[in-house]
Amino acid sequence: MILDKITTPADLKRLSLEELKSLSEEVRGLMIDVVSKKGGHLASSLGSVDLCIALHYCLNAPDDSLLFDVGHQAYAHKIITGRKDSFASLRQYKGLSGFPNYRESAFDVYTCGHASTAISWAQGIAEAKRLKQETSKTVAIVGDGSLTGGMCFEALNSCGHAQSDVLIILNNNELSIAPSVGALSNYLNKIISAPVYNRIKAELETFLKHFQVVKKLSPTVRKFEEAIKGLIVPGIFFEELGFRYFGPIDGHNLEALIPTLKNLLTLKGPRLLHVITKKGKGYRHAERNPEDFHSAGAFNVETGKPLKEAQDSFGEILAKKLIELAGVDERVVAITAAMPKGTGLNLFADKFPKRFFDVGIAEGHAVGLASGLAKKGLKPVVAIYSTFLQRAFDQIIHDVALQNCGVIFAIDRAGAVGEDGPTHHGVFDIGYMRLIPEMVCMAPKDKEEIEDMLKFALSLDAPSSIRYPKGEAYSLGIRKPIELGKAEVILEGKDVCIVALGSMVKTALECAEILKESGISVFLVNARFIKPLDEALLQDVANKFNLIVTLEEGNLNAGFGSAVLEFYDKEELSRNMKLIRAGFPDEFITNAKREDLLKMYGLDAKSLARRIKKVLLKEEPIWQKSR
Repeated sequence: MILDKITTPADLKRLSLEELKSLSEEVRGLMIDVVSKKGGHLASSLGSVDLCIALHYCLNAPDDSLLFDVGHQAYAHKIITGRKDSFASLRQYKGLSGFPNYRESAFDVYTCGHASTAISWAQGIAEAKRLKQETSKTVAIVGDGSLTGGMCFEALNSCGHAQSDVLIILNNNELSIAPSVGALSNYLNKIISAPVYNRIKAELETFLKHFQVVKKLSPTVRKFEEAIKGLIVPGIFFEELGFRYFGPIDGHNLEALIPTLKNLLTLKGPRLLHVITKKGKGYRHAERNPEDFHSAGAFNVETGKPLKEAQDSFGEILAKKLIELAGVDERVVAITAAMPKGTGLNLFADKFPKRFFDVGIAEGHAVGLASGLAKKGLKPVVAIYSTFLQRAFDQIIHDVALQNCGVIFAIDRAGAVGEDGPTHHGVFDIGYMRLIPEMVCMAPKDKEEIEDMLKFALSLDAPSSIRYPKGEAYSLGIRKPIELGKAEVILEGKDVCIVALGSMVKTALECAEILKESGISVFLVNARFIKPLDEALLQDVANKFNLIVTLEEGNLNAGFGSAVLEFYDKEELSRNMKLIRAGFPDEFITNAKREDLLKMYGLDAKSLARRIKKVLLKEEPIWQKSR
């Protein structure tokens, strides 16, 4: 196999064009084999194989900087930069990250998992190289979906204005190329990107500027070039921003890609090469259903079917309840940011297409849009993953909470999301939502409670949020009405009080069963509300228990346990008890299965029970009193 000979990108330069084509197929085969067993972002990575190979063939990384936007298209990049032998460990604990990770390899400039970032990074790196008089190249690969993000447009504007020395690869994996247009465009761009053409063009413009009489011809030359290209390609937009635009060309055609890239890398200033690729390229099931293979679980390679049939997720339970509520209230609308299927809102879109808004990868705009809808009396539900909602923090404060708009934030993937790792864990939303005035923050213990919380949130005239985990929804068999700021007592015990939030109520119930075997009875509270807290109940348990445990699937800094501690400190109750705050520590959480992460950080039922028993047995006065 040719792939066996590739240990660094430098090895590509010794291959013929035919060997590079064979290498592309071998890389795709390895990706399909590994992802079918471990899961991962397959469709986008399959589509960018040829592009990654062509770029590394033409560049001298890591001296040249190759940046990925989002990062879910980087599997081929990992394989050909010395990580093919460890690729089988993809997304596993202590294995390869599913995204570029600067701690993993010198070839990964950034750790990245969010969109619309790479052009800003590229400009910063290019300008630093200019100031340091370095001559290496800077290239950013940007997916067409990232162009919906405001940061991307800000960076394009800045980069074009400053004339920064950056090559942007716009990887468009949604459009197709008609044969005539593709062939003509490829031919045209081979000419326009050639050094001789650009030298003549530059010399001609310089020459004309010396003659006042014909000076007006210089912009005419540019307009003529733009007009010719504008008849064939959609490049004028980028040209007006200050970029030289080339394309579109077939991103799977190495004969076109390699010479074009070589030519473009000899040019200076901001350039944009528009390539067309096909999501799922080389695997028929991914080509036919790219959304199903965007972030796939383990699957059967022959059939393309998942190895495990998924049950309804919490997001799908919420979406189905939202459909029911929208059926009786025409004010209900739904918004997401490029994740209709991931959040379950594709179900709502099928039922109420005119009341559904997918704004693309533009979380800030999604929240601003929701604000406008709410101002006119509608009831917008914004469903966004916790990690991506971070990108709209200012809009949540300024556009929604400050205006007291009744927007409901459905915060999906809250907590540990598993193998996607630190860029995707939803562990910060408790902290960044609870500090916002006017905001009501909730977390359901099971699928019935998420339905009740959604209905309750729609009845409020204030902004609210509901955080819920990734994975299959379940029922704990206990259902009581929701009241603002009121927790739910699930177990009446006398030895220790556990105040659990959302997904951790299930863990707390399991912990209570383990402690029961040791003769320890648990008073278990389902917090329900992060904000407002049930202060009356918290005060009551503080008077009855010397040991209180808060349990949350989130970062402890500014988390739920911190809110409880702040209340006790304000009421001067914290000196009379021992408070254990169980959650994730002040660090970025690695990639591993959710259940393994919970064990790793002492958030599973057995670990929690051991910790409680250790404290009760060690603290003699507490143990005696609780008995």
